[in-house]
Amino acid sequence: MGKRPNILFLGIDSLRRDHMSCYGYHRLTTPHIDKFAQTGTLFEQHFSPNIPTTPGYASMLTGMDCFGTDVVALRHEGPLGSHVQTLAEVLGDNGYNTTCVGFSGNPSSRGFQKYLDFDGWAPGADGRSPKAARLNDVSIPELKRLAEEDKPFFLFVRHMDPHSPYLPPGPFERMFYEGDECDPDNHSLDDVYAFKPFADFLGSWFPKGCTDKDYVDAQYDGAVAYMDACIQNIFQAVEELGITEETIVVVTSDHGETLHEHDCFYDHHGLYECTLTVPLILRYPGHVPAGKRHSGNTLIRDIMPTVLDLAGIQTDIAFDGNSLAPVFSGGEGPKEPEFYITECTWMRKHGWRTPEWKLIHALEPDFHFKPEVELYNLIKDPGELHNVADEEPEVVALLEARMNAFIARREKETGRQNPIFTNLNWHGLGCGPFKTSQQAYDSMYIGSIATAVSLQAKD
Repeated sequence: MGKRPNILFLGIDSLRRDHMSCYGYHRLTTPHIDKFAQTGTLFEQHFSPNIPTTPGYASMLTGMDCFGTDVVALRHEGPLGSHVQTLAEVLGDNGYNTTCVGFSGNPSSRGFQKYLDFDGWAPGADGRSPKAARLNDVSIPELKRLAEEDKPFFLFVRHMDPHSPYLPPGPFERMFYEGDECDPDNHSLDDVYAFKPFADFLGSWFPKGCTDKDYVDAQYDGAVAYMDACIQNIFQAVEELGITEETIVVVTSDHGETLHEHDCFYDHHGLYECTLTVPLILRYPGHVPAGKRHSGNTLIRDIMPTVLDLAGIQTDIAFDGNSLAPVFSGGEGPKEPEFYITECTWMRKHGWRTPEWKLIHALEPDFHFKPEVELYNLIKDPGELHNVADEEPEVVALLEARMNAFIARREKETGRQNPIFTNLNWHGLGCGPFKTSQQAYDSMYIGSIATAVSLQAKD
């Protein structure tokens, strides 16, 4: 066969699909990705079942679920196990040059031949952080270098703009907001400032005296729009290099983001739809249909087997995920109507999601004082605002039984215990409601922007 296709993989941290205009958002946040999506296939119901970053990328870049990776916690201890192979390892073994940008500290980055970092977090003199432009300064020259080689390449680029703190440069910080963010009569952020564990960190990057939650939400959207504009420079570089027809491009995210929702406040925890729903768009001219939208459920672990299929690479790996290649040839694709969900960040919880119901079961108390069991009807209550666990005990029992049966089956298949029961060094450890607010505060963000950003950069 001829030269295998290149692979350009854009992994965007904390990007929820419902804030992208190509997914129907009312603000034009992603005009360039929207145009890109018209040249490829967009997956409308794509999910990251195991949040946050560490298990999300582990699943994305191995094709395994959390039982297969044995990774469920943000603070996963040690490297990935030798029982899994990463996408970089498989591609390297098949003659690819492999480089990642801004991803060197993640266990799932194992196997890249070259690691490049960039100064992505520090704000400039204006207090704004042009993360994506700094990323381009590193990734575009590397893209050009790789394109000049005789070998195919795998370039993984990790964008961070939608990750808090949301500090898009001008004019993006005012693009979606008009008004006075410091209006003394606006009290929509009172609950944020009253939540001591996060209040000092959030206040360190909010404008002094900010009172309006809509302003902060608009900063997230502005960060997405700014990133989209910078991603267009990468797309343009691919065009100028003349490698569009021979390059698989993947646009996706490791997890979503909570804004002023569910009392979680500008972070990515809580097993609600805003953290589980992520984008997936694939382009490979002549192999992936242009302008197609697939409405069936897909999961983050489907990405690696799909990319390998598109690249014509066969392995003996028994993936937990499914290749989406049948979708490109007119098939229905995998059927994943219900699936297991986990979080091990500020909360340690797991649950079960079906097209109609979402069960969330806390394994330890959390500092939000949420009930041990939450149940939401996703059809009647898509915003997950009304916990009906007490009203629907039979549904709770049914979903618990299905979840426990799945856990037992996966433990038997892997020969390992569910990692949600064993990965106990989680981010919020010791910060639950049985601690005083000061103890909880001292255990987490300690107020300075430098320290807060450093902690967040590890995610």
